[in-house]
Amino acid sequence: MKAVMLQDRGVVRVSGPTARAFLDGLVTADMAGVAPDHARFAALLSPQGKILFDFIVAGDGADGFLLDVPRDLAAGLAARLKFYRLRAKIEIEDVSDKFVVLAVWDGLPDIDGTRLFPDPRLPALGHRAIVPAEAAAGILASPGMEPSDAAAYEAHRIALGVPQGGVDFAYGDAFPHETDMDQLAGVDFGKGCYVGQEVVSRMQHRGTARTRTVPVAITGPAPAPATPVIAGEKAVGRMGSHAGGRGLAMLRLDRVADAMAAGLPLIAGEATLTLTKPDWVRFPWPGEKPATAGAAE
Repeated sequence: MKAVMLQDRGVVRVSGPTARAFLDGLVTADMAGVAPDHARFAALLSPQGKILFDFIVAGDGADGFLLDVPRDLAAGLAARLKFYRLRAKIEIEDVSDKFVVLAVWDGLPDIDGTRLFPDPRLPALGHRAIVPAEAAAGILASPGMEPSDAAAYEAHRIALGVPQGGVDFAYGDAFPHETDMDQLAGVDFGKGCYVGQEVVSRMQHRGTARTRTVPVAITGPAPAPATPVIAGEKAVGRMGSHAGGRGLAMLRLDRVADAMAAGLPLIAGEATLTLTKPDWVRFPWPGEKPATAGAAE
């Protein structure tokens, strides 16, 4: 199985007798059931409902949690959580120098004594582990592991159509629906209040998410992230990450549907893009007829 140390990931620890309730009142995921072997995908939003930080949260003992977050956002996340702490009896610390995040795919890892869990976004992504920094090299060298590199993991993620913040969308400028968090188990619509919930719930119940991050096949030179995507003379979105002829693009799907109906190609730089629907998508897909009433679920 393939394994890689994700150097671009940091870790924030939140611990204390009220840590679970504290996080549950702030983030998009339901914290019930989070344990060292069972993680959740979550985000901390602005009051306007836009993603400030997204992360994977796993348990760390009885009263602690480790948040697997982009490394360059770890200090900011810790500071933001402290802003909300008030008088709660919890500790919040950026421990990115003490822990390493591993990704393992194409096999079921057997790693003892670590926080090992299936990636909560999508089973096909594989597993993740949050391990002490001094133990990471030994784990990667253990039997059955095939050390890989960040580029291989990026290609794996992109092939599955899973967005990544900072390249496929900008933090502070995207709603959870626009980054497919509602499709990838990142938003619990049945839990209690959290920061930004009103906006997210309204988008869910009114079906107003017209912009989505979707996988595309690329014909021609791969466009750089943030390259505008054009149909005819109309902008329909922008390009995100890419690898091996596949990519992700944040697009206005209503405009894409109009372009498809008019026979207009999607152009980004010198490349032509073709939407490729992943099997986890549950939102209306451009060019497909809506399911008829009474159709089998």
